Amino acid sequence: MRYLTAGESHGKQLTTIVEGVPSLMPLTSANVNESLLRRQKGHGRGKRMQIEKDLVDIAGGVRHGYTLGSPIALVVKNDDFKHWEDIMGEDPIDMDGDIRRTVTRPRPGHADLNGAIKYGHRDMRNILERSSARETAARVAAGAVAKTLLNHLGINIVGYVREIAGIKAEDQKELSFEDKQRISEESPVRCLDDTNGKKMMDAIDQAKADGDSIGGVCEVYVEGLPAGIGSYVHYDRKLDARIAFAVQSINAFKGVEFGIGFEAARRNGSEVHDEIGWSEAEGYYRKTNRLGGFEGGMTTGMPIVVKGVMKPIPTLYKPLQSVDIETKEAFQASIERSDSCAVPAAAVVMEHVVAFEIAKAVLEQFPNDQFPKLKEVFDQYREEVRCF
Repeated sequence: MRYLTAGESHGKQLTTIVEGVPSLMPLTSANVNESLLRRQKGHGRGKRMQIEKDLVDIAGGVRHGYTLGSPIALVVKNDDFKHWEDIMGEDPIDMDGDIRRTVTRPRPGHADLNGAIKYGHRDMRNILERSSARETAARVAAGAVAKTLLNHLGINIVGYVREIAGIKAEDQKELSFEDKQRISEESPVRCLDDTNGKKMMDAIDQAKADGDSIGGVCEVYVEGLPAGIGSYVHYDRKLDARIAFAVQSINAFKGVEFGIGFEAARRNGSEVHDEIGWSEAEGYYRKTNRLGGFEGGMTTGMPIVVKGVMKPIPTLYKPLQSVDIETKEAFQASIERSDSCAVPAAAVVMEHVVAFEIAKAVLEQFPNDQFPKLKEVFDQYREEVRCF
């Protein structure tokens, strides 16, 4: 299973093509729209979320509520394009004329300057329109298809916020999956700890008042996966490595860890590795989950717990210094519409890129042409693992 996305931030639409989804899997636009709308929520989002009401048009690969086995085409229209048509339209223009909204001042922390150098663009709007985090809406659409597949297999996944601006949520290990899902949806910052969630909101408000931005840490929790998904035999088959790659690819993410992550460097081995137990009801299990559900690139049967570090958004309303690529003079970097904090929304994006990698690994390991056969074999494997 794989996907491609196309489209620019202020272009006509975002398009996602998902290939490799089994036939006969229940899928409707509601499955995708729920995820798209969740991505738009969160304390600290900018005005763009008030303009765009992201809804999907399933343009291919689904008929009467079931997948066909052919590529699935997902389209999300940009409602704001009507105000940008003369700037972002595809038709040729008079090159002797003045191109509106030309960007020649690269913004620190963005792809602007590096992308302009790589692709030879003197107008860096050609870079920032595609490198914008707006593209994550297309990735959430792809992840929503994957998440639907996982849910049908009894695999549940949820993303939430662990930290914003150094304010850390208390660990809520005792919460059930259902509680994690409910509380994160009710919280404006997707925090499972209400007290610290309110402090995070105050920090976001202060950053906005200061014309600044703040980052944080997202966490994704997955339960219902049996042991042995992924592989140890080659580097690119290790599922935790693939998840790490996917998380790191999200705009503004600068680090990934599983379980206790970097804390493992500060502990003895006896305080890091998870002891193995066995019971008649569960089969093999780990007495702790410090490694976040992975050993040797494969799932252990314990919940997957993965964190991602998001830096502060680099588009600031008190802009940093930059250099105009035409005049080479120092200027304040140009300002594009932005959020003061997008960590709550990033938790939703992270949830969906992780879902896609897990679904991809499942489809590689089990018969994947028809969903009913996939479910039958997957359920059988889950029982075999329990009785091993």
